[in-house]
Amino acid sequence: MRSRMSPIRSTASSSTTPDRAPVYELAFPLLVALILVALAFDYLNGLHDAANAIATVVATRLLSPVQAVIFAAFFNFAAYFVTIAFPALHAVAETIGKGLIDKDLVTPAVVFGALIGAMFWNVVTWLKGIPSSSSHALIGGLIGAGVAHAGMTGIQWGGLSKTLIAIVLSPLIGMFLAMLVMLVSSWGLRRATARGAERGLKVLHLISSGAYSLAHGLNDAQKTMGIITVLLYSTGYLSGEFEVPHWVAIACYAAIALGTMTGGWRIIETMGTRITKLSQHQGFSASFAGSIVLFGASALGIPVSTTHTITGAVIGAGTARRASAVRWGVAQSVVVAWIITIPASAAVGALFYLLTRLF
Repeated sequence: MRSRMSPIRSTASSSTTPDRAPVYELAFPLLVALILVALAFDYLNGLHDAANAIATVVATRLLSPVQAVIFAAFFNFAAYFVTIAFPALHAVAETIGKGLIDKDLVTPAVVFGALIGAMFWNVVTWLKGIPSSSSHALIGGLIGAGVAHAGMTGIQWGGLSKTLIAIVLSPLIGMFLAMLVMLVSSWGLRRATARGAERGLKVLHLISSGAYSLAHGLNDAQKTMGIITVLLYSTGYLSGEFEVPHWVAIACYAAIALGTMTGGWRIIETMGTRITKLSQHQGFSASFAGSIVLFGASALGIPVSTTHTITGAVIGAGTARRASAVRWGVAQSVVVAWIITIPASAAVGALFYLLTRLF
């Protein structure tokens, strides 16, 4: 059985060479099982990262928790239609699928190790209420399993380098953009009455939160799309160019939306209240700045962390009010989790890859 559905074509570079990746034999039921594991990760990604999209609207009581998760889930799935209109925004899936590990070296065992490594770390940090990055957990798991399979030669250093650089830049850019938005919007509202400014900021906050949820679904769902697509490619179920089939895209956007609807309340508390208390003005500034970063990264094909981005933006919005408004001890513990995410998930990914060699 081979994929017959039309792929989502990206204007990013794709493989058009006549050479074909080696086909790794995999029974169809096992292929389905691995795809379901990938979708389970996508669902867990939505659950784990729900706080990224809705923490500000929950913390400011703009929406109730139930309203917020439904709102965010709707825009998570709506990202699919954005990629139909703007195919270039699907470049993140290509980066994950063939830009970190040589796609011709990826096997089903590598995919399995990568997914289990990422899911393990997501569960650990979710239980602890730590807003770590699902994106970097998946990247770590993929790198760990890929290196365990093919050694360091399998790493695509160009794709990995820009991803690692984004680990540092995305929260910093989010922080400075949020401070800038706070400054510009404060100047723009200087003549408004307090009641009028609050009313206008609530509307802007809701719009910016929807934009952030859209960008969150756009960037994060593509990571699982890349994993499933490289799995189909390596096992011979996807012929022709390396492109994401529509059914894969729909399934991934639906899975992350369902995960978002499930919540992730422990992390929402950390993001929305423990780092800093937010006003409507700060909530708008943080979510607007975060959405700019995510849309830009998606256009460039960079799988950034939505968690890193919004955390930096929340800190920026809090700092714009006053530096003491930020609980720097909580922020420091979040940064520590960021630093260890990739090596921890890489170790688990490599371990589970090696375990598959026993069977």
